[in-house]
Amino acid sequence: MAKKIGVLATQMVDVKSIVPNQDNPRIIKDDKFVQLVRSIKEFPEMLQLRPIVVDENMVILGGNMRFKALLEAGYTNVPIVKIDTLTEQQKKEFIIKDNVGFGEWDWDILANEWDNELLGDWGLDVWQPSEAGNLDDLFDLQGEAEAVQKFKITLEYSEEDYAEITELFKKYAGTKEEIVFNLLAQ
Repeated sequence: MAKKIGVLATQMVDVKSIVPNQDNPRIIKDDKFVQLVRSIKEFPEMLQLRPIVVDENMVILGGNMRFKALLEAGYTNVPIVKIDTLTEQQKKEFIIKDNVGFGEWDWDILANEWDNELLGDWGLDVWQPSEAGNLDDLFDLQGEAEAVQKFKITLEYSEEDYAEITELFKKYAGTKEEIVFNLLAQ
């Protein structure tokens, strides 16, 4: 049984003393990584509120991508919290639970009370106007004067769910878009 965790103190350590966790299954790619680096540069105080969590061997349990972004941003010292009381199973559990988003966003509140551009800058994927900022970019002109506004909804599924949904589509006539529209309209 692991010891109880008391009050944990944040300490500053040299980045060379920290060991990235090679077994952490969470990654961050390309533009999201650039956003994370920019976020750290623009709001470094956040690091004191969410320090890197390491075990007794200085292996990262929480904050692997933040650590990578800190290196990219040129940091030589970073805030950490060291936990030396977890079992190997608890370490694995922490790594996963630290990266799982249990909640959902209330999109109505976000849309009405928050600035879309700021939310996007902060890393939340929200609707953004076209780069040109021109509504004409949303139109596909048909014929001489008729304009049809088009929107796209992207749904993501696990491989298993996708296979199940694809099978369900076979029960209906029409394109996938027509089938979804008709089902939602019921």
